[in-house]
Amino acid sequence: MRRGANLRIAAIILAALLVAALLIWHFVFPARQAKSYVPSVPVGVSKITTGDMPVQLMGLGTVTPVATVTVQTQINGQLTAVGYKEGQIVQKGAFLAQIDPRPYEIALQQAQGTLAHDTGLLNQAKSDLARYQALDRVNAIAKQTVTDQEFLVQQDQGLVIEDQASVNTQKLNLIYCHITAPVTGRAGLRLVDPGNYVQTSSATGLVVLTQLQPITVIFVLPEDQIQAVSQQMRAGAKLQVVAFDRDQQQVIAQGVLTTIDNSVDTTTGTVKLRASFPNENLALFPNEFVNAQLLLRTLKNVTEVPVRAVQTGAPGTFVYLVQPNRTAHVQVIKTGVTDGDLTQVISGLKPGDTVVTDGAGLLREGSKLRVTQNGNAQAVQVNNGPGAPPGRQPQNAQPLPHHHKHSNQPQ
Repeated sequence: MRRGANLRIAAIILAALLVAALLIWHFVFPARQAKSYVPSVPVGVSKITTGDMPVQLMGLGTVTPVATVTVQTQINGQLTAVGYKEGQIVQKGAFLAQIDPRPYEIALQQAQGTLAHDTGLLNQAKSDLARYQALDRVNAIAKQTVTDQEFLVQQDQGLVIEDQASVNTQKLNLIYCHITAPVTGRAGLRLVDPGNYVQTSSATGLVVLTQLQPITVIFVLPEDQIQAVSQQMRAGAKLQVVAFDRDQQQVIAQGVLTTIDNSVDTTTGTVKLRASFPNENLALFPNEFVNAQLLLRTLKNVTEVPVRAVQTGAPGTFVYLVQPNRTAHVQVIKTGVTDGDLTQVISGLKPGDTVVTDGAGLLREGSKLRVTQNGNAQAVQVNNGPGAPPGRQPQNAQPLPHHHKHSNQPQ
């Protein structure tokens, strides 16, 4: 009976130990495993491709006309007529204004009368000189008389020349009475109305003409970029320039670079450049602020990576490269120029590689990735223990960005 009691006690103790072991296993070990679990992170991925990437320089510019002319009167008189409308495009040589010509017509007649009178005196002096010279050859007249007559002819010749200049002056004044456009351009607001007396001393002028076709844009670039631009121009390249609006969203006009200024502005460290635009649709307006985009050159068949995939940190510039076993690898890269949402990769990646573009903030080296068959990023599961429970599926998984073929022309 004592042996049976001992066996029952041993069985009870063994059962209690087994229950305690099960409780410890249930409450202690899963808690430790749960502490090592990291929630899943939705991401997007993209494949590395190649394409042509333009090297473009952007600078703030101002639309500057080739010619802006303030038409002034060159004579004094009453303005009798105006031959243009405000805002009209007038051609070179077109009639603009008329000044009363009558005072200058009378002055021309007076100058012509004086010229005729002095021409008669000159002819008479020449006739007398010829007669005196004939008498001098036979010693029938004093030498002094002949010499005096020669001087008199020279004086009359001077008067005739002076009178002819007066006639030409009055003719020129008559031309000035009829004012024409010196350049082809757009007429501004009328500054003087017909009936007013205009003078050459007036500072306002009659009208302002602004040449719009062609037109130029003067923009600035940092001084460290000018050397590359100068090399292209010395090589004979015609560098394309595109004028954008203030928001850099809409293309206004396209032209070519014509010249670079001869010095650096020491206060800003920039250099001015001038680009010419045909402005056929008159989209560029004088003194308008624009963003000028200069196409320096185009890099052919370069490796491209989306800008949002590029990270910076302790390793330097890197991306999260998707490995064949669906893990994330920190890949250090060297980048070049950037155009829009794409960046040139000089080293570190090759075409066909897949990189994480969205949701990389919570990734680290070796993180497990899960991607659907069609390339959409479904979930990233970070699993540091073989017994960790599976992560939840993301509510809003980010799709794989569609990669468009790169274009050299701005959209």
